[in-house]
Amino acid sequence: MRQLTLLLFICLAIGCDSTKKINAGSNFLNGTWIPIKQELGGGALPEAAFQNYKLTINDSVYTYGSAQTDRGLISYDNSKMDIYGKVGPNAGKHYTAIYKLENAELTICYNLTGKVYPQSFDTKGQPLYFLSVFKKESSQ
Repeated sequence: MRQLTLLLFICLAIGCDSTKKINAGSNFLNGTWIPIKQELGGGALPEAAFQNYKLTINDSVYTYGSAQTDRGLISYDNSKMDIYGKVGPNAGKHYTAIYKLENAELTICYNLTGKVYPQSFDTKGQPLYFLSVFKKESSQ
């Protein structure tokens, strides 16, 4: 029993919990992401609508915007996200989303009602579903 308790303590101390790893400093989503495609309710948005925008993720804090910045908290696990706006146009709002990271692209599908998580990365027939595809900004 003593060995099991010691093993559990060591595991907790070094971060064996996968949820903890996702929200820790080694976060695979950390960095600055540039939108390359966006759609709302099944319709593609013109590039001018998101030109010069950036999404920055630093552990559990996000910043998104260009001239007007939105900041808040983000948590994610098992391909689901919860986004809580704290400063800017989305202050006080909660959004649910799903995400995937494939071929160096981060795809996030948001449900702007915040009630349920989207079931797929498709916004057709869903007027309050917003999809954004990002590429990581290259370090210079």
